[in-house]
Amino acid sequence: MMGPPAASGVPASGMPVPADPVLGVRRIRTILILGALSALAPLSLDAYLPALPSMARSLAASASAAQLTLTACLFGLAAGQVLAGPLSDRFGRRRPLLAGLAGYAAASLLCALAPSVWALIALRALQGACGAAGIVIARAVVRDLYNGAAAARFFSTLMLVNGLAPILAPIGGARLMELTAWRGVFVALAALVCLLLLAAAAGLPETLPAARRRAGGWRDAFTVYEGLLSDRLFVLYVLAAGLPYAAMFAYIAGSPFVLQDIFGMSPQAFSVVFATNALGIMVAGQTGGRLAVRVGPRALLTAGLVGSSAGSLALLCALLLHAGLPGVLPALFMVVASVGLVMPNVSALALADHADRAGAASGLLGLAQFAIGGAAAPLVGVAGTRADLPMALIIAGFGAGAAATAAVLRQRLRDGRPRPAGA
Repeated sequence: MMGPPAASGVPASGMPVPADPVLGVRRIRTILILGALSALAPLSLDAYLPALPSMARSLAASASAAQLTLTACLFGLAAGQVLAGPLSDRFGRRRPLLAGLAGYAAASLLCALAPSVWALIALRALQGACGAAGIVIARAVVRDLYNGAAAARFFSTLMLVNGLAPILAPIGGARLMELTAWRGVFVALAALVCLLLLAAAAGLPETLPAARRRAGGWRDAFTVYEGLLSDRLFVLYVLAAGLPYAAMFAYIAGSPFVLQDIFGMSPQAFSVVFATNALGIMVAGQTGGRLAVRVGPRALLTAGLVGSSAGSLALLCALLLHAGLPGVLPALFMVVASVGLVMPNVSALALADHADRAGAASGLLGLAQFAIGGAAAPLVGVAGTRADLPMALIIAGFGAGAAATAAVLRQRLRDGRPRPAGA
C-alpha cells in the first residue's frame, strides 16, 4: 500500500501540499471509476424514488411496506460494507470489488422479476449487500493513495462524478416511468453496473500490494473492528458520518410521498427538486475541496454538521407553521447539501490514522451511514402517505444529533488529542 505522498510545496497557510501520485489520463480514469463506484448507493435508491408510489400500488403494498424496500437496500449496503472492507484488506481491492459488481447486476435483474413486495424487500437487501463492495473499496483505494487534506480534496473531486447520480438518477427514473413500469428501473440498473464492471476490470489497478495485506480470518477482522471501536475519536467520526446521512435518507424515503401526495408535485417536478438538492451536494463538496488545504478538514466537517442541524430545524418549523413549499424546499436543500461538506472531510479524517486497516475502517463508516438511515426510513411512513410531520421530526432528531456530535468533537480536539497528519 502506498504511503502518504511527498510534499511538493507550501501554501500561505503553512500546510504542505502533497504531490499527486495519480496523474494525467490515469487520474481522470481513476476519478471516473471511483466516483461511479461511490455512486452505487444513490443509483440504487434515487433512480427508484419516482417509481415508489407506483410500485406500492402495483404490488398492493402500504407506504410503510414500500419504504421497507429502501430500508432493506440500506441495511444491505451497511452489512455488505462491514464484510467487504476486511475482505479487501486481506485479498486486495480488485477481487472483492469485481465479485460485488457482478452480484449487484444479477440481483438487480431478480428485483425486476419480484412477484411481491416481500420478495422485493429480500432482493433489495441482496442488491445492497453486493453494491456495498464498490462503495467501501472506493474509499479504501483513496486512502491507499492519499492522506489528510489531500484525501479530503480527492474525496471532494469524486463528488463531481458521484454527485451526478442523485441528479440524473431520479430524472432518469421518471423518464423510465413514462416508457415502462417500475420494473424497468432495475433492468436499467443491471445494465449500468455491467458497464461499470467492465470499466473497473480494465481500468482500475490493484492499489494494495500483497506485502501490505492483512493475514488471518474473520477472528482477525473482529479484532480489527474492536480496535477501531476503542478509538473514541474514530467513533465520533463514525457518528459524524452517520447522522447527517441518516437525515438525508429520511428525506429520501419520505419526500416522494410528502412532495407528491401532500404538496401535489408530479413525478417529473419531484425529480427536478430532487436533482436540485443533489446539485447542492456537488457544490458544497467542490467548495470544500477548494478550501481543504487552507481551512482544514476539521473546520469544514464542523460547518457541514452545523448546516445539517440548521436545515433540519428549519424544516420542522416550516411544516409546523404551514409555510408550504417556499419554506420546505430551502430547508430540505440545506439538509441535503450539507452532506457534501460532511462526507469528504469525515472520510479523510476517520481513515487518516488507519492506513493499515483502511478497508475495515471504511466499512464502519458505511455501516453508520446506511444502518442508521435504514432504521429511520420506514418510520417516516408510519402515519400514512398524508402525514408530513414524521419525516420532519426524524430529520430534526438526526440534526440535533449532528449538532451534539460537532460540539463533542470540538471539545475533544480542544483537550489536545493528537491530530492525524494533514488534518
